[in-house]
Parts: sequence; C-alpha cells; structure tokens
Amino acid sequence: MLQALRILLKKPPVIVGIVTALMFQVIFSVIWMTAYSGVNDRMNELTVAVVNEDGEQSKGIADRMAETLPFHTVTNLSAAEALDQLNHRKIHMVLNIPAGFNELIQTAGSTAEIKYTINEANPVTIKSMMQGVSQSVTNTINKQATAQGVQAVLTASGAPADQAAEAAANLTTRVEGTTTSINPVNGMNNQMVPMMMVLASYVGAMIMGMNLQTAMGMLSATHSRWTLFGARVVINLGSALVVSLLGSSLIVSLGGQIEQGFIVFWLFQALFLCTFMFFSQFFLICFGPAGSLFNIISLSLQLVSSGAMVPRELLNSFYSGIGQYLPATYAVQGVLSAQLGGPGVQSAAGSIVIVLLVAVALSLVVTLLKKQRMPVGAPSPAQMNS
Repeated sequence: MLQALRILLKKPPVIVGIVTALMFQVIFSVIWMTAYSGVNDRMNELTVAVVNEDGEQSKGIADRMAETLPFHTVTNLSAAEALDQLNHRKIHMVLNIPAGFNELIQTAGSTAEIKYTINEANPVTIKSMMQGVSQSVTNTINKQATAQGVQAVLTASGAPADQAAEAAANLTTRVEGTTTSINPVNGMNNQMVPMMMVLASYVGAMIMGMNLQTAMGMLSATHSRWTLFGARVVINLGSALVVSLLGSSLIVSLGGQIEQGFIVFWLFQALFLCTFMFFSQFFLICFGPAGSLFNIISLSLQLVSSGAMVPRELLNSFYSGIGQYLPATYAVQGVLSAQLGGPGVQSAAGSIVIVLLVAVALSLVVTLLKKQRMPVGAPSPAQMNS
C-alpha cells in the first residue's frame, strides 16, 4: 500500500485534486468572511416606505417614525406607489398609517391599527428582519401615539400640561400592528429555490465545461477551431434546454411554486444555465486547466453577491458592485419573480443576454487567437518547402 501511495502522490491528477480542495477552502473562507462582515451595520441601506393616509392629524407620528426607524425611509409615496415599488423589490416594507388613525387613539376604548406590508419574494433574511422590526415599531408608535393623543385630550379638559403628560405615559396599549404579505412563499423549500438553482446550475456548468474542454483538446488536431467552437455552441444550447427542463420539472413535481407559469420558469432557467456554461467555459478556453481556479472564485463571488441569501444592499460596495457584472445576480432576480411572483422576468433576462453575448464573443476571440495544433498527417512547413 505504501508503494501505491507514493506513486499516487506523484501523479498530476492527484496533486491537482488536493490543490483544488485546498483552494476551495481558501477562496470560500476569504470571500465569504469578507463579504458578510459588517452586514448588520448596514441596516440603513434597506428602505421602508411610511405612508400617512391620515394627513396632518398623524404627521407628527409619521415624522418621528421616519426618524427613529433603523432603515432608510421614504415618506412621499402614495399607498399604490409604495405597493408597486414593494412588488418590484425597490423597497422592503410599507408601513401604513390609515385614515382616522389619530381620531381612534383619542377615542376612549378604541384601538388604532398600523398596517405593515412585506414582499416575501425576497431573500429569506428580508422577511425575518422586517417581521422582527415591525413589533418594536408598533411598541414605539404605541407610546408616541398614546402620549400625543391622550395628552391633548387631558390638556383640552383643563388638566395642567405636566400632569397630562404623566398620565398619558402610564396608559395602556392603544395601537396594534397587522402584517400582511404580497407574493407569499409556501414553505422554506420554496424560499431556498433561487440559491439552489444558482449553485446547482453553476457547479454543473463548471464540471460539464471541464469535460467538454478535455474532449475538444483531443479533437483539436483533426478539426478546425471554427468547427469545434460551433459544436460547443450547439452542445451548450441543447444541454441547457434539456437540463433545465429536467430541473424545472423536478421542482414543480416536488411542490415548487411557479407563479408565472412553467414555460417562463423553464426557459428562464435555460437562459441563465446556458450563460453559466459559456461564462465558466471562457476561463477554461482562456487559461486551460488553470481556468478552474477562476471558476471557483467566480462561484464563491456569485453566491455571496447575487442576493440569494443576503440582500445585496447589505453587502459592502465591492461585493455589491461586482455583483452587477455577474450573471447569478440577474438569475436570482428572475427566479424570484418567475417562481414566487413580482415583476416580469424581462429585465433580468435582458441583463443575462448581455452577459451571454459578451462571454460568447470573448470565447470566440480567444479561440481564434490561440495557436491551433497541426492536423494529424498534415505536412510540416519544412516538408512543404523541400
């Protein structure tokens, strides 16, 4: 066994395998630890819309809410505009003060209601964050609203201002919070589909690309670069359609949500899977086997910067910026819409097509610039001159 072990440890495939395992640890540790560092300190990058439908009567409460919330707040949207932006994932929660709110908190025995609306077609952390904050916001609003409303009543009745303020502070709850959701998610399994699809699709594209590159290397001496590149295009397109059909069918059969229809879901997955194939194969075409290292880096970068797990708004500027140029970002956006609901996939699909065309063009340029191996049986330049 020792002799076999010594021989194996000298074999290039074994050495490459061990180095690859080491590089996975190094790359993922560095990227993930730096990407998620300080996420909790960037809560103010998330946006909440405060909609005051009670006009001047509750303006003071709305203004204090906007000042005390740990998020970026917007107060100039109507209820319809806020819900539209929530559906497009431009804001992360709508906090609504309904008409008559101020009157209710000043009416004995009545309870006013604050309405919260969240969009569940988002990374899972958004839902948990907003649900957690809504309760604390309700408590804060309750104190402010109760003090403001009751103090005004007591003061108007002739009680001294300081006694009115003290009495208002000791009163019971007058405000309750109600949370509703748009694009509800049916279970954690559906919530994790975007991350699963990105991970499975890119890893599968990486492995397929490595084997395809090896096979094309075997044929490079007998077939032209144009022929092999054309074959690559056909294989990628056909594989993307077939593989995505299987993947989409399995998700549906296992209880997955498909809000925008199976055809849209399948074709969108085929689009970003095909893009992953050309994107990952570019590194192999350009750098050969060493391109696998770049694919490991690309995989890690795309998992953290795509918004599949943590909202992109909470990442630092480097990872948030680089995510704009990687296909997984738009794959996650499109899958969230096609699977869970929201805007159409047209915008995300358009961005992915741009990445696809760039990857194909760069791969073609590198293929044409690379020196082709001499076909078997072809005369050498020396033989042709003799």
